[in-house]
Amino acid sequence: MNPGSVAVAVVDDTDMQLWDLYELSIACSVFGQPQPDLADTWYDLWLCSPQTETAPPGRGFSLRASHDLESLVEADTVIVPSVPEAVVSEGEPVAPELVGALRRAADAGARMVSLCTGAFALAEAGILDGRRATAHWMHTDDLARRYPKVRVDDSVLYVDDGDVLTSAGMTAGLDLCLHLVRRDLGAHVANQLARRMVIPAHRSGGQAQFIDLSVPVTDDDSLGPMLQWAVEHLDRPLSVDDLARRAGMSPRTFFRQVQAVTGTTPLQWLLSQRLARAQSLLESTDLSVEQIGERSGLGTAANLRRHFALNIGVTPTDYRRAFRRPHLSGR
Repeated sequence: MNPGSVAVAVVDDTDMQLWDLYELSIACSVFGQPQPDLADTWYDLWLCSPQTETAPPGRGFSLRASHDLESLVEADTVIVPSVPEAVVSEGEPVAPELVGALRRAADAGARMVSLCTGAFALAEAGILDGRRATAHWMHTDDLARRYPKVRVDDSVLYVDDGDVLTSAGMTAGLDLCLHLVRRDLGAHVANQLARRMVIPAHRSGGQAQFIDLSVPVTDDDSLGPMLQWAVEHLDRPLSVDDLARRAGMSPRTFFRQVQAVTGTTPLQWLLSQRLARAQSLLESTDLSVEQIGERSGLGTAANLRRHFALNIGVTPTDYRRAFRRPHLSGR
């Protein structure tokens, strides 16, 4: 499967600040480095900027990109990793040439993505109107105030709205980029790439996005061993009461703790783990849909198909056909 071209808009190319490098480097690290042992064809990464001929003196540094902003219109996926700090903190307008290029790219059918404050650029272009979106929690209030047509959600790591995706700040941008790899190339490729980057792999979701931390890192790690145990025993019929007892908590306390740590309910977290296991088995084995339903804890084949339709948007058979790894025998 050819995942296509990814165009990254380098907005502040003549006076970039050091902190702007983080989201930019995330996109470059995920989409710009071929992984021939994971996928025959990797992404074609383009860095796109206004191509200013000379860089005026400033506090940052300049960057010359290989493509201009008009190249955004030709890309399969467009990513805006950030906007200049003055756009967020001082209310300065987003560069008109960027806004115009983003609108044309969206009209041409590109998948539009923002990381952190890049959501301000998509919102200025009208691409987020009527959609659920997110950004770094420090800026979501400003985003909602400036763009009232956007349904801003500050409680999630990222939002997948089909052809428009937005992430919260910093590492949440990496979560979203891995989610895109999962959508394009399958769970196995995304999981192996995450392993190489030494980060948690499971941020699963399809049309309905849910936050998923398999073994969350918190100051209070009392839930960690229990959640890890649950991931290792997904084939069992697990209930909230069962997990609460294993964690040594009342069901009510357990519910609050899981929601605080993972951003979702215990049952939704458990469902996300079961779906991720089913995806992996569909990619890597010849097991029947009935067997995969049993091993993932989703039960019958009919129940597996129902959850795939609701959360992944395709049937298990179609998913296997799209992401099946070659030369693997059943296990």
